[in-house]
Amino acid sequence: MLEISPQKVVHVIYLAREAGAGDAELQAFIDALNDDEKSQLTAVAWVGRGAFEPEDFDEAVATATAEATTPTASYLMGMPHLAENLEAGLDALGVDVSGEEEDFL
Repeated sequence: MLEISPQKVVHVIYLAREAGAGDAELQAFIDALNDDEKSQLTAVAWVGRGAFEPEDFDEAVATATAEATTPTASYLMGMPHLAENLEAGLDALGVDVSGEEEDFL
């Protein structure tokens, strides 16, 4: 199921909240992820915004991989409510990130 570490997703959430959509640190962090992690991150966001159901996560990952025509950082940073979508996606997938969130407080 979820192969990207929850800590990395929480880090993106933190950067998106703290810096906003145009932040270079957020872009650099996403750019540094491998292709599988980028697809997973996109799929989590899609589940969070309701484009895919949690049980269709693998399909979301496959779609993210197949349809990756723009850089992932640009795509995600252009997504309204990125942090909220990622948070909702993790929640919908049943991923508890309370320990990871404490690292950013």
